[in-house]
Order: sequence, then C-alpha cells, then structure tokens
Amino acid sequence: MAEYNQPVTGIIRRRFSCRSYIPKPIEPELKERLSNFLAGSPTGPLGTGVRFELVSAGENDSTVLKGLGTYGFIKGARGFIVGAVEKLENHNMEDYGYLMERAVLFATDIGLGTCWLGGTFNKSGFARKISLKENEMLPAVVAVGYVADKRRWFDSFIRRRAGSDSRLPWTRLFFDRTFSTGLPVEVTDAFATPLEMVRLGPSASNRQPWRIVRDNKQWHFYLQRTSGYADRNKTFFKLADMQRIDMGIAMCHFDLTVREMGMSGGWIFSEQHIDTPDTLTEYIVTWRQR
Repeated sequence: MAEYNQPVTGIIRRRFSCRSYIPKPIEPELKERLSNFLAGSPTGPLGTGVRFELVSAGENDSTVLKGLGTYGFIKGARGFIVGAVEKLENHNMEDYGYLMERAVLFATDIGLGTCWLGGTFNKSGFARKISLKENEMLPAVVAVGYVADKRRWFDSFIRRRAGSDSRLPWTRLFFDRTFSTGLPVEVTDAFATPLEMVRLGPSASNRQPWRIVRDNKQWHFYLQRTSGYADRNKTFFKLADMQRIDMGIAMCHFDLTVREMGMSGGWIFSEQHIDTPDTLTEYIVTWRQR
C-alpha cells in the first residue's frame, strides 16, 4: 500500500511488543515522518475520528505506567503515541484500535519498536500533552523508540507469562456459516492470508477475543469476551474496554491485507441470524466483498 514502504503482511509478522528500548530520542527525520502520518489519520472505518500526537516521555509518565501491571515494565522508551477519542461514540473503541494499530504498523515500517499500553490516562501527563477535552478519553498509549540490541531477559519472561508467542488455532477463531463448524485454512482460498494476519494480531493479555464467521462473500466479526475480564479491568486496573480495542486491531489487519491483495469490499452492519455459542459472544461488524 502507498502508506507503507514494505508489504503490510511482512510488517505485521515483524511487529512485536517491545519493552526494552535504547534510551535516546527519536531522530528528527523519523519523528517528522511519524508525526505527519499521525496528523493525517482519517476517521475510523466505523465513523469515529481520533486525534493522535507523538509526545516525549516525562518523569511523571513513568509513574503512571508502573500502575499498569505487566504493561508498566517499559524501559528506555522516549516517545509515546497518544490519541484522544470521544467518549460517547458507539464504536469509538473499535475505531481507536484500528487507527492506532495502523500507526503502530507505520512505526514498525520505518524501523521503530512499539508496545501497546492499555489503561485510563484521562488524568495523566499524556492527557495534558494532547489537551484532552471533557468529552474525550485516552484509552491507550503506544510506547515507541529504538529497539534495544539485546532484549532484556524480562522481555522474554513477560512474553511467556502473557502467552504472547502463542496463538489459538484457526478452528477456534474462524468459522464457516455457524459457530459449530471450524474453518480449515485449506478451504479459505485468497482469504487465508488476511485471516492469518488477524490471528497474529496483538491483544490485551493475549486473549485473542476475535471470532470471524464466513458467510458466502461476507465475513462477520464477533467479539468473544473473556468472562469477568472487562469488569475486573475496569474496577481494579481502571482500564478501558480493551477487548473492543482488540477488535479494532483485528479489523485493521484484515482490512489492510485485503486491500494490499487488491480485493474490493467494505465494512457494513448486517442483521445477524447466526446463533452465538454463549452470552459472551457479540456481533461487531461485517466485511462484505464486492
């Protein structure tokens, strides 16, 4: 795609959650390229706009990050991508995830490391730097910088604990017409690659909440929530609805990949007649091939 120098599938495969950075500022040329990309971020596919800025880290910001559990173990990052989104938009978290992941892939493309950090930053230094308005929220930030030459042993420990190097198998994520029929990779034709890019996407605590059902030329995206996860995070860790943000990341990977492959289609809301496996599974949106 024009906005990336390299194939998006390669960028997605190369991206990882980097927690160890060389403690030096981002070079002006790369900083300008990333800032320009953020300034040009469009409205998300479901209609919500997000304001993004690349900001420098301050001492108080480190204190905020330490309150995010394992997400707080970030060493050496000198830059953060922050974004403000309206609180009451119906699909604000999905659009936030889509647009922020789009920026994450751009940062990866130009040689920078990144790591998603979910939280409630409404009263943080990050909020002040982006001039957060009363009707807006800041549900996540992304650390960005130069990857340390030798990733710390702690990086590996966190990845193992979060299960970041493991992914659910195809037949637990993708389905054919009903949730009772898993979709084998060998019958997906050209869509094998977009679906694999979804499978490789990052998600909060590696929960991988996306489920996709093939229905002729339609691909229905569902969110399968983790029981108690949203309530626990909201109550104890003051996190935003991260699993809806994860759905936006999945949509981003799918959308960018199908467009790179030359397929035409778009996002719609479709009346659903598919029985869901439980009350934790909810319909989000459909990608329809033209």
